[in-house]
Amino acid sequence: MPFPQIDPVIFHIGPLAVHWYGMMYLLGFVGGYLVMQRVARFRCLPISKELISDLLFYAVLGVVLGGRLGYALLYNPSYYLSRPLEIFYVWEGGMSFHGGLLGVLIVLLLFCKKHDLSLLVVADLAAVAVPIGLGFGRIGNFINAELWGRVTDVPWGVVFPGGGTAPRHPSQLYEALLEGVVLFVIIYSLHRLKVKTGVPGFCFLALYGLFRFLIEFVRQPDAHLGFLWGGATMGQLLSLPMLLAGCVGMLILFKGKLHE
Repeated sequence: MPFPQIDPVIFHIGPLAVHWYGMMYLLGFVGGYLVMQRVARFRCLPISKELISDLLFYAVLGVVLGGRLGYALLYNPSYYLSRPLEIFYVWEGGMSFHGGLLGVLIVLLLFCKKHDLSLLVVADLAAVAVPIGLGFGRIGNFINAELWGRVTDVPWGVVFPGGGTAPRHPSQLYEALLEGVVLFVIIYSLHRLKVKTGVPGFCFLALYGLFRFLIEFVRQPDAHLGFLWGGATMGQLLSLPMLLAGCVGMLILFKGKLHE
């Protein structure tokens, strides 16, 4: 099927153009804030609305800085090491989820130390918000006709601008469904069941790693990287440690070696 002609600009306010991609990020952060408030309330967590606002602000910094640095160092180091100032050109695109996650983890550590909070408790709370941002972000990727999938003959294959004449997997929508909707439902349900502290956070790591690893089989790898060891993509190689960390964390947690 042909790619739907969606104007990337929603509307203009004078010289300012409001893009769908930016709107997706805004919806993700607002949705995450509201959900974190709700979860903190029904789980009786020692985190106020003000602390959630502060946490979200710092998390945004972690996502942007970590995501940009992660992309520069993991996906195209030779280019950015020769042009270090362009690392800060975030408007030109290029963000790594895995780098953003590492940035958020560092922020969480500093935030918990500053406010004397349990890292597991705060990580659990953050884990329910991240899939919302991921879901909206992947929809933004689809609207921008970027990060498309591999060539396919499935009936729902899409001919993306810049992707040649052959239909491709709309892998952005697969990711929006699995990493966004499905992952959110699972993590939110774990909170509603009031499972042991640490379970939602480690479950998020394991499931995101699994979902991303599987979707990479139909996602087009970065052109300058291609396929790496054993035909794996960079996304798969970076997702395996997440899957392993989530599973090991759950194992240690249920053996009683991790405490709040």
